[in-house]
Amino acid sequence: MSDLNDRFEAAVAQSKNLSERPDNATLLQIYALYKQASTGDNAEKKPSFSDMVGRAKWDAWNKLKGTEQDAARQQYIDLIASLS
Repeated sequence: MSDLNDRFEAAVAQSKNLSERPDNATLLQIYALYKQASTGDNAEKKPSFSDMVGRAKWDAWNKLKGTEQDAARQQYIDLIASLS
């Protein structure tokens, strides 16, 4: 398990140094996978309609509800590797 955590932390560091900025849909996916991997299922209150960015992030994370944290870590690692 620590190997997965180490690779996840390395991918988080690598995500900050991507050669080009991903599109918004990919950024939402990165955010959602990170939150699911690090926090687990979304238990936060849904943002209001006026907070469009917050709501988009909340929706993206909420779609991953039920995904195991280790599975989310691996998906995050794979996504960052595909962007590098």
